[in-house]
Amino acid sequence: MDSPWDELTLAFSHTSMFPFFDIAHYLVSVMALRRQPGAVAVAWKNPVSSWFTAMLHCFGGGILSCILLAEPPLRFLANHTNVLLASSIWYITFFCPCDLVSHGYSYLPVQLLATGMKEVTRTWKIVGGVTHANSYYRDGWIIMIVIGWARGAGGAIITNLEQLLKGDWKPEGDEWLKMSYPSKVTLLGSVMFTFQHTKHLAVSKHNLMFFYTIFLVTTKITMMVTETSTMTLAPLEDILSRMLFGWQQQFSLCRKKSETKASFNGTGSSTSKPIPEDVVENIKKKNTKKTE
Repeated sequence: MDSPWDELTLAFSHTSMFPFFDIAHYLVSVMALRRQPGAVAVAWKNPVSSWFTAMLHCFGGGILSCILLAEPPLRFLANHTNVLLASSIWYITFFCPCDLVSHGYSYLPVQLLATGMKEVTRTWKIVGGVTHANSYYRDGWIIMIVIGWARGAGGAIITNLEQLLKGDWKPEGDEWLKMSYPSKVTLLGSVMFTFQHTKHLAVSKHNLMFFYTIFLVTTKITMMVTETSTMTLAPLEDILSRMLFGWQQQFSLCRKKSETKASFNGTGSSTSKPIPEDVVENIKKKNTKKTE
C-alpha cells in the first residue's frame, strides 16, 4: 500500500492542466505581449498580426519542438479548444471595455496566482517533451533534453524569430546569446527528467514533478515579491565552470605569471645603473698616463 505522501504526489502528477492552468498560462503570455511598446496600437491597427504574435507566445514551445522533430509546426491549430481559449484571452486582454482585464491583472495577488499556475504548466510541458522525444528516439537522451527544453522554454526563441522578422530584434535579448533565468531553469529540469526517464536518476517521476514544480513556483513568486528580474544561478554555474573549464584558466594564469617573471628578470639584467662622471674622468686620466 502506498504511503499518503506517494498518493499526494501521484495525484498531483495526474492533475489536468485544462482549463484553469492553461488559462493562467495564456493570460500571463498575452499580458507579457501587451506590455511591449506599441503592442496595443498594433492590435488596433492590425488585429491579425497581433493575434498571430499572441499565438506564438502561447504555443511557441510546442511549435519549436515540432520543428526540431520534423513535424508540422502548425499542428497546435488542430487543438481547436485550446486555440479558441487562447484567442479569447487575447481578445479580452486587448479589447475589453474600460480595459478591465489589464486593470484586474495589475493587482499583485492576481499576478502571483496566475504566474504560479503558469509555472506548473512548465513542468508538464517538459515532461511531455521528454516523453514525446523518447517515442521517436528511444533513450536518445541528448534529443530528449533538447525537446524537453524547447517544449518548456521555446516560446522565447520563437518570439525572438518573430521580432527578427518584424525588425525589432535586439542581440542582448537573444536567448541563444544570453539565456534568461526561465530558459536556464527549464534546461535544468529537462536534464533531470531525462535522467529520470532513462533510469539514471533514482527517483520516482511523480516525486520529481512535485519537487521541481514547488521549486519553480517558489522561486518565481520570490522574484516577483522581491521585485528582482532574475534569481541568480551564479553559484551553480561557477562550480560547473571550475569543474569543466577551470583547468585551462589555471594553466593560462600560471603561464602569464611565468612570462611576467621572465620579462622582469630580463629587464633587470639588461639595465644597469649610470656611471658617475668623476669615475669616468679618473678612468680617462689612467688611460692617458698609460699611453704616455
